[in-house]
Amino acid sequence: MRKVYMDNVAATPLLPEVREAMLPFMGADFGNPQSLHSWGDAARDAVEEARGQVAALIGGVAEEIIFTASGTEANNMALKGIARAKADKGKHIVISAIEHFSVINSARTLQKEGSEVTIVPVDGSGKVNPDEVLRSIRKDTILVSIMHANGEVGTIEPIADIANKLAADGPVFHTDAVASAGSIPVKVKDLGVHALSLAGNQFNGPRGGAALWLKRGVRMLPLMDGGIQEGGRRPGTEDVPAIVGLGKAAELADKTLDTKIKRLSSLRDRLIKGVINNVAHTFLTGHPVERLPGYASFCIKFIEGESILMLLNSFGIAAASGSACTSRALKASHVLLAMGINHEVAQGSMLFTLGLDSNEDDVDYVIEKLPSVVDRLRQMSPVYSKFLKEQKGG
Repeated sequence: MRKVYMDNVAATPLLPEVREAMLPFMGADFGNPQSLHSWGDAARDAVEEARGQVAALIGGVAEEIIFTASGTEANNMALKGIARAKADKGKHIVISAIEHFSVINSARTLQKEGSEVTIVPVDGSGKVNPDEVLRSIRKDTILVSIMHANGEVGTIEPIADIANKLAADGPVFHTDAVASAGSIPVKVKDLGVHALSLAGNQFNGPRGGAALWLKRGVRMLPLMDGGIQEGGRRPGTEDVPAIVGLGKAAELADKTLDTKIKRLSSLRDRLIKGVINNVAHTFLTGHPVERLPGYASFCIKFIEGESILMLLNSFGIAAASGSACTSRALKASHVLLAMGINHEVAQGSMLFTLGLDSNEDDVDYVIEKLPSVVDRLRQMSPVYSKFLKEQKGG
């Protein structure tokens, strides 16, 4: 059976060069970076090299990189760590309605600790209005967290515009760049943020390799108590293979970014056009232009995304419905609901995310198989039968 992988939002294949870089630290170079003897030298040097590689990808300084095990951990560290460090200055936090659950639920935890949270709405394309963010700012606002790009519909947010509207002595500005770093240019100075989260599994690095960039001078309390690792901000023995893999993936992503964007944008547009032209009662979700290069997201009316996924899988096609963190929840995406899409239609969400192995034949195969899958499911759908009767005036 033909195999077509279009779920790169959930996991990307590990690049051979990344795997090769990791292997020594699973074998002979097993030492602990904190050791004072020679066994720790190779590991310590590798961790610091990776720190520089990750910093270079986003235009930061190596000392500002804090390694974590996931984008979720980085987001938790940013929100909880910064808010708790600034609690004496205020307890008001601003986030958007389409944030990842690691941001939303961190904000909810802070609410239980006495913080107030303002949720900024988005428009029908999933974009945040910078003026809405500005209107939400109060004297006691200590933290703003708006994602750089949405991992469900691919919309890229106006982070630099938001930063320009925030006062220089205003709240700390964090952005979740897990979906964007390694896929489009992400430079912290251009964005104007104080903290940024990223994860290597989104750009062909290892799961378990992620980071939080924290601008020098921004205070953050650690989530865990422990040792001195990561400058005391993230204690625990370092996962050297994952860190090395993240660094190598960041280096490769930085070198190939322009080529990757051009190729994936072309494939994405081909897929969007093919799906819209061949599957009736389907519409694109997210911004039509300002979207991530590998993201093609749709709502397919009258059927559920999970059913589409199962039938596509029978043809060897992997895709997603909603985010990687909600695809098994059988609930409508909070992102689509925030965009004004009703619950029934949002149930039919589909997300195809292209990657390094994607090609035109893969795209054409999906365009060929998807219409028959949709037709088969609609024949079993009472909602579709009702729609057809209404169309006939019955």
